[in-house]
Amino acid sequence: MRRREFLGVLGGAAAAWPLVGRAQEPGRIYRLGFFVPAGRQSPVIVAFFDELRRNGFIEGQNLVVIPGGFDAGDDQIAGQTAALAKAAPDAIISGGILITQALQKAVPTVPLLAMSEDMLADGLVDSLARPGGNTTGISMLSLELDGKRQDILTELVPGARRIAALYDSNITTSRHTQALQAAARSRNTELSLFAVTRPDEIAQAIDAAKAAGCEAINVLATPLFGTNGRIVFARVTALRMPAIYQWPEMAEDGGLVGYGPRRNELYRQRARLAVRVLRGAKPTDVPVEQPTRFELVINLKAAKAIGYEIPAGLVLRADKLIE
Repeated sequence: MRRREFLGVLGGAAAAWPLVGRAQEPGRIYRLGFFVPAGRQSPVIVAFFDELRRNGFIEGQNLVVIPGGFDAGDDQIAGQTAALAKAAPDAIISGGILITQALQKAVPTVPLLAMSEDMLADGLVDSLARPGGNTTGISMLSLELDGKRQDILTELVPGARRIAALYDSNITTSRHTQALQAAARSRNTELSLFAVTRPDEIAQAIDAAKAAGCEAINVLATPLFGTNGRIVFARVTALRMPAIYQWPEMAEDGGLVGYGPRRNELYRQRARLAVRVLRGAKPTDVPVEQPTRFELVINLKAAKAIGYEIPAGLVLRADKLIE
């Protein structure tokens, strides 16, 4: 399988930073908290714990996981932040913007390993190289990658005059959507925006995009669509609309096209950051990292289901084809 390399400003630089910290203290039990939308047995969490084991942190031996905090969403912020503050873990693996902001207030001295669409723009860190405070983690380059996915979408549907962007208004900024609209105009294409805030609004927004004459849809980066991909797949298939998604795995799960980093790899990357912090590095001294490897996955079965033929040039560029 081929892998594409994306030269992020910090992505290459992060690898050059010296490893900070020390080995585990003999006999010490480390306590790790979680507040993430993923389930305890989900592939990303399994990958996270596997990476910890590779680095000597083994649950049941020298690692204790604070109960709760998996499959947890924004609606559980008050209860879960209070529980984590009381448990006083050595570090916390935190979710997106709202969860991390709440934890920063509730546990300002506990190291947080966060992951968001843009850690700097979201205000979670002072800078990528010197995060400041108690938070570091992974910034997913979502503005840049949503733009790249939009470029791929225009190749996917050549000659399209109007395309749609489905976005989560809880986290996607107007700066982000305006940049995408400007990029679309530069290609003589109109980009129409369709906002959702909850899973039960997704199908209605896709219907509205179809009714507005949109010929394809860019499903923008957000956990909302990642965890509700089946809803999106079902609706765009019924409406026979080509769509592109944030994760390669979404194409493997039934979507038409996915482009971005692999989720398992991001969680392994975050586990390695957690190892550094558990070994004594301070979050303020641990640079925020970015993904550097990306995959283009095309699902030809999904294309057949909507009666659409993928342009040959895009097929040839794919890292993986689902046939």
